[in-house]
Amino acid sequence: MKGYFGRKILIYMLTFVIAVTIDWLIPRFMPGDPIQSMLSRAAMRAESAEVMYGYYAKAFGLDLPIWQQYLNFWVALFNGDLGTSVFLFPKPVSEVILEAVPYDIALLLPAVLLSWYAGNKFGAFAARSKRLDNTISPLGYILTAMPYMWLGILLAWFFGTVLGIFPISGAYSYALRPAWSLAFVGSVLQHWFLPFVSLFLVMFGGWAIGMRNMIIYELEADYAHYLEDLGAPRKLIRRYAFRNALLPQLTGLALQLGVIVAGALVTEIVFSYPGIGYLLLQAIQNQDYFLLQGCFLFIIIGVLLANFIVDIAYVLIDPRTRAGMQGAAS
Repeated sequence: MKGYFGRKILIYMLTFVIAVTIDWLIPRFMPGDPIQSMLSRAAMRAESAEVMYGYYAKAFGLDLPIWQQYLNFWVALFNGDLGTSVFLFPKPVSEVILEAVPYDIALLLPAVLLSWYAGNKFGAFAARSKRLDNTISPLGYILTAMPYMWLGILLAWFFGTVLGIFPISGAYSYALRPAWSLAFVGSVLQHWFLPFVSLFLVMFGGWAIGMRNMIIYELEADYAHYLEDLGAPRKLIRRYAFRNALLPQLTGLALQLGVIVAGALVTEIVFSYPGIGYLLLQAIQNQDYFLLQGCFLFIIIGVLLANFIVDIAYVLIDPRTRAGMQGAAS
């Protein structure tokens, strides 16, 4: 067991180094110059811009050879320094990201968990009854086929523009300042509702279809027919089928949770919701090397942690995995 997890940790560490290196390289292969972009927004004269270009290049460390920039990046990373945002200069990247993360967690964590629970329940019900299957399956296929952006625009148009019930942009009213007050919390919930519903509905359809198909597959497996021939109650067979079908769904859930810090890019753009997905778009548009690589670093860490949790969960939940590990050890 220890040897298994030791190898896994080594693999994850190597994957982390490779992924972070690619993360560091990608912005530098992008066309354009982040400092030139920043100075052009300031609309400086040519003489002043030339002087300021040298100053900012030195401040951001972009005047150094590429290999030295790479080494400095790793040294800074191990010291907890993700650099300074070019777009939001002089704000540190870590501060910018930490301001966006709570919005992503508050939006995506309930959407992922509730859609996973409801989707699995309804998918299991659909696999039991032909009548339910004829209702839930088409609904699930319609929902999972809907693009987040299209559904978000529909919801914003109907509930925001036509009915005027919910606001359609921002995380809270621009007339309010963040505070622990009923007015602010109510405004946050109002702005949160439509992005949440758009994510929930599409995810729900995917989980429901996945569980329904997996249970039908499990009920046709040899062990299910064997238990049925032995006279086992149908309820017991379905319980075993549900537990086996739940394993792939757990994998999907862990991976979904792992990319929560990535935000929901399209949904956040539609509703101008200030999560990391929206932040990523701003970083790309403004050629902000440091903000872009900082956002991707959070995504890399989240995905690797999610995969590691899946490995542990499989060992704890699935006795076949434990048996395979013991067989390999012997």
